[in-house]
Amino acid sequence: MDFIRTIQLDLMVFLSGACGILAFMTLITKSLPRNTKRILATMEIAAMLLLVFERSAYIYEGSSTRFGYVMIRLSNWLVYFFLLFLTFLLTRYLADVFVNEGKMKRIPRLLRISDVLSVIAFVLLVVASFTGLYYTIDAENHYQRSTLHFLCYVFPFIIILLLEAAVLQHRKRLSRCFVRSVLIGISIPTVASVVQIFFYGVSLTSLTMVFIVIIFYSLTLNFLSEAADRARKHEVEFFREQQKKEFEMFEETTEALANAVDAKDKYTSGHSIRVAYYSRLIAKEAHLPDKTCEQIYFAALLHDVGKIGVPLEIINKVGKLTEEEYEQIKMHPVYGDQILSSIHQAPYLSVGARSHHERYDGRGYPDGLVGEDIPEIARVIAVADAYDAMTSYRSYRAPLDKLSVRDELKKGIGTQFDPTFARVMLRLMDDGYEDSRTA
Repeated sequence: MDFIRTIQLDLMVFLSGACGILAFMTLITKSLPRNTKRILATMEIAAMLLLVFERSAYIYEGSSTRFGYVMIRLSNWLVYFFLLFLTFLLTRYLADVFVNEGKMKRIPRLLRISDVLSVIAFVLLVVASFTGLYYTIDAENHYQRSTLHFLCYVFPFIIILLLEAAVLQHRKRLSRCFVRSVLIGISIPTVASVVQIFFYGVSLTSLTMVFIVIIFYSLTLNFLSEAADRARKHEVEFFREQQKKEFEMFEETTEALANAVDAKDKYTSGHSIRVAYYSRLIAKEAHLPDKTCEQIYFAALLHDVGKIGVPLEIINKVGKLTEEEYEQIKMHPVYGDQILSSIHQAPYLSVGARSHHERYDGRGYPDGLVGEDIPEIARVIAVADAYDAMTSYRSYRAPLDKLSVRDELKKGIGTQFDPTFARVMLRLMDDGYEDSRTA
């Protein structure tokens, strides 16, 4: 205690400065609720002033000047006042927490009782300033405790007990960290007050009140952090839900458009969905990234969208097409590219539409691309498109048998088809995966 007595004035300077900094930080924190900010900042300023006037009371004790005469009386009275005021602010802070964090509609009864006791304590302090109930200042300007000095600690002590009881009573509404921190934080000044009764000249109560301020400031920051985490999680969940809905809408719209295109030709009903299914199978079997597999699926769904621009009589013509009619059919990749290129968020759609009739040997259309100059998406779709064409009814022939399809795919390796993806399709045929025609 002697060591604390010798350094306490320096401690008061340091701790009052810390409280001032905390008050400034609280006031500039925009994310704090207005009421919480007001209570917390007032608490920090009150703790700062408590230490300032406690130090002033020690400095001017025994001063013979007129200024010293005023300061010793003013400082001692304000020390008692700010101790009571801080206790009152603790009640206000906890009431705010119970309402905002604990979601309570009414302030707990124990806190309302604490408010009444605070008013009584303030009244007694005013009475004490005129009667010497708590302390007196002698002719030489020295502070002297009165015989009933211990009464000044009775009301704050009872209030602290009521606050602890309220926290324990409603602990299920609050986090464990908050409950533990509050119980420990407000117990420290309480114990210090009891000790200070027996050790005159050591301001343990005032010094330890700073711990409450620091703890409550830290708890408030923790509340903000938890609120931010909850908001971030809610935002992420909302974003994911929106993404899911947008994806489902995109998928349904794409499939509907693909079905509308296929409906132009009675022989190609379901063609686009089957090609999309086979394309995704090939992509997955070739170990392409999941995102690429999905892009290939949707590009394949719309690979024939350009047929919208081809006359219906040509699409449904029975028998061999004339050279002029075939040239019009060959324009559907260009039409598809023109239609889909306006979808800037999914540029791969137009790529699949334009290049799915390119050949690996450069003899395809519309651009005559060669080998890996053909976009990967289109090389996959080309294999799936050819496979479905060979295994489906056409106006000019029945579906080919499995052996014939295998022979055609083998013949097309390195000429019509990308060797890697054609071999993957052959492997899928051997394993029987291609027989499940479901998208």
